Amino acid sequence: MIGLDAVERVNGLIEDAVSKGARLLAGGRAIGTLMDATVLDHVTPSMRIYGEESFGPVACMVRVRGIDEAVRVANDTEYGLSAAVFGRDAARAMEVARRIESGICHVNGPTVHDEAQMPFGGVKASGYGRFGGKAGINEFTDLRWMTVASQPGHYPI
Repeated sequence: MIGLDAVERVNGLIEDAVSKGARLLAGGRAIGTLMDATVLDHVTPSMRIYGEESFGPVACMVRVRGIDEAVRVANDTEYGLSAAVFGRDAARAMEVARRIESGICHVNGPTVHDEAQMPFGGVKASGYGRFGGKAGINEFTDLRWMTVASQPGHYPI
């Protein structure tokens, strides 16, 4: 972790979740700034970790009943950088991915995939604009038209 303050923050999120019914399946320990990978199951909206970014090695499992509820939960956040949908039927997984509000959505691949030529950026409170490839150039460029008159203009009046 970046520092002890970050460890304390993540520990607080984990403790809050466990006190409200989440099951700690793995991890949850830190020695200094080294924190074990942590898995929490049965995370619900009443827990801080459901809506707050942990910026720590914590994976949360939220139980849902069906695709519609899964999409609702995926979109129930102020953030929207990257998402992933996994499924045996890639076409069906793409239909689900189209419904998720994120700047990037991978089907059958991890959320941490990046390629320099592809636009990278989120929606909602996950950043401004895009970087990478031509999209990055466009995001950081203002197109402007300027002229210089070298002699008086000729107007047919």
